[in-house]
Amino acid sequence: MAGLRRWPSMLLLVVLGTATASEFQVPLVSQQESLNAESTIAKPLVNTSDLQASIKIENLVQHAKDLFILAQLSEPEFGHPTRVIGSDGHGGTLEYIYSAIELLGDYYTISTQPFPAVMGKVYESRLVIGHEVPESASPMSLTPPTAHKEPVYGKLVLVAGEGCDASDYPANVTGNIAFVLRGTCPFGTKSELAGKAGAVAAIIYNHDSGELSGTLGNPTSSHVATFGLSGKDAGPVVERLKAGETVDAIAYIDSQVKQIETRNIIAQTVEGDPDNCVMLGAHSDSVSEGPGINDDGSGSLTLLEVATQLTNFSVNNCVRFAWWAGEEEGLLGSDYYVEVLPEEENLKIRLFMDYDMMGSPNFAYQVYNATNAVNPVGSEQLRDLYVDWYKSQGLNYTFIPFDGRSDYDAFIRNGIPGGGIATGAEGVKTKEEEAMFGGKAGEWYDPCYHQLCDDVGNVNSTAWLLNTKLVAHSVATYAVSFDGFPERSSVAASNYNDKPTKYHGHRLIL
Repeated sequence: MAGLRRWPSMLLLVVLGTATASEFQVPLVSQQESLNAESTIAKPLVNTSDLQASIKIENLVQHAKDLFILAQLSEPEFGHPTRVIGSDGHGGTLEYIYSAIELLGDYYTISTQPFPAVMGKVYESRLVIGHEVPESASPMSLTPPTAHKEPVYGKLVLVAGEGCDASDYPANVTGNIAFVLRGTCPFGTKSELAGKAGAVAAIIYNHDSGELSGTLGNPTSSHVATFGLSGKDAGPVVERLKAGETVDAIAYIDSQVKQIETRNIIAQTVEGDPDNCVMLGAHSDSVSEGPGINDDGSGSLTLLEVATQLTNFSVNNCVRFAWWAGEEEGLLGSDYYVEVLPEEENLKIRLFMDYDMMGSPNFAYQVYNATNAVNPVGSEQLRDLYVDWYKSQGLNYTFIPFDGRSDYDAFIRNGIPGGGIATGAEGVKTKEEEAMFGGKAGEWYDPCYHQLCDDVGNVNSTAWLLNTKLVAHSVATYAVSFDGFPERSSVAASNYNDKPTKYHGHRLIL
């Protein structure tokens, strides 16, 4: 199988259009014949030690370098490397992953799943309240622009309660700017109600001193240009409004929200019990601000490397790999996949494992605290598999909330046990964690999170390699047997759909 290691670089040339068909075809014929010959030879049943030993950091890093080059395809449109959905960089990423799996021969069946997606981009924004420009003002993701993409002027009108009912919006909000407290209902609902009440813009302010950045979610025709504002900046304004003072404001957003088509990639082993599937996923897209090599190039490439090395083995249970599109826009790909999944197919997925950000530079070894008490039964057993592995390696770990911030969300809401690991995003490392994992307390786990500097140099090789071995361990364990793992039942399919959460993806929704 040594020839497989030459494929990614040749694949990159083809994706970039710099290799001719004849240049690409000659080596692939011999490699494919080699694969077909190997497929006729009985392979050993996968075992965790051998699969882990096959994972090499050199392979992961070479993939990462290729991914960054693909992100550069977006420079003409965006002015910098990115793999956001709808960009040439993301299109190249999908082609790269699909081709790499396809060239593994008949070990996998591979398919794409097209779906409609919404992407938004804010080109420019400004908010003035009175004579002040609040530093915390931030346009909501998927906000429409202000009328004609020009500044709008109006008085701030304090909305009653938390702005979740049409009756909360007074008549004088028409032609003015709604000032709405965060809470109870999603930001999109507040923006829609403000629009229906005739407001020219809306400002949603936090109930504590912190900044507020979120998403309006699925666009509606009634949404208005909407900003988030910290409680610190909003506090004095609320006091003035409650005292009966008039506060003028100017809001300006130049943005675009449009619908595109993108696609998920699904690869499943041909062998293995199709009624008992191990499923794992990572997202193939980045934010528009940068190339996303850690977020989530690291997870996507971990899956690709494990999928490649798994071809050396046989499996008892089917293994299904998924590369989701549109995670950064609100878990669009994974939501769509589960939404259209028939119940009988849902029940064939014994568990779903999410791998997002495997190598943050200021890392902590994080395990989602998925308990059976509030999640589909089996989630806690998966959590404990990760814990036991870290302990067996003599490593520390820490639990993080299982709160809807990544692609596991749709699975647990539809009765499928879930979990995963991560290494940290914009959270701040504590002194205790510095002692446990090294790095630097007081700084983000990933100082380049959602920024242009999330490039190849932003990924910590030690954490990435170690966590990829843990991913291999999780795959090998359940590909062999689900002995002792809770059975699925049709009753569970609807029990968790109403689980409340503040997040849907990395953005706040309420």
